[in-house]
Amino acid sequence: MTRVKGGTVSKTRRRKVLKEAKGYFGSKHRLYKTAQEQVFHSGVYAFRDRKANKRNFRKLWITRINAACRENEISYSKFMNGLSKAGIEINRKMLSEMAIDNPASFAELVKISKDALNGKVQVKTTKTEEPKKEVKAEGKEEKDYSKMTLTELKAIAKEQGIKGYSSMKKDELLSNLK
Repeated sequence: MTRVKGGTVSKTRRRKVLKEAKGYFGSKHRLYKTAQEQVFHSGVYAFRDRKANKRNFRKLWITRINAACRENEISYSKFMNGLSKAGIEINRKMLSEMAIDNPASFAELVKISKDALNGKVQVKTTKTEEPKKEVKAEGKEEKDYSKMTLTELKAIAKEQGIKGYSSMKKDELLSNLK
């Protein structure tokens, strides 16, 4: 039987690893074995740091919001608590952008937050929330369940005492509620 060396396949595999290791220091971009080790480690670092990046940005946004809140004489935690009491759902990235680019509108949010903390609650509906429509049919009030979210449907199923509602999908919940 003849000997099969597989030279071209091995060479292309090694070239691919060395191409990924381009720019690494010393033998890590020249020698296949060390380059391969470094490429593996680089993949681990990249995966880890993609997760850490999200945390770092959230820290940055909170720091910016806190600085803008301090200018408006309120702490970050009280500001966020007031926003939740007022029914305003806006993420920290947008709040930080607003604090930098449009301080006047941020000051309005601070005012709303302070009012909510003092008990002057103005619950605002977001664009995604639609007023719940109740349709009368045969003297009985029915809600339009098809436009509700899964969490709202699960809450209604819990109130009505439907068993196994937590593991049901939306269409199953709709059929059980009707």
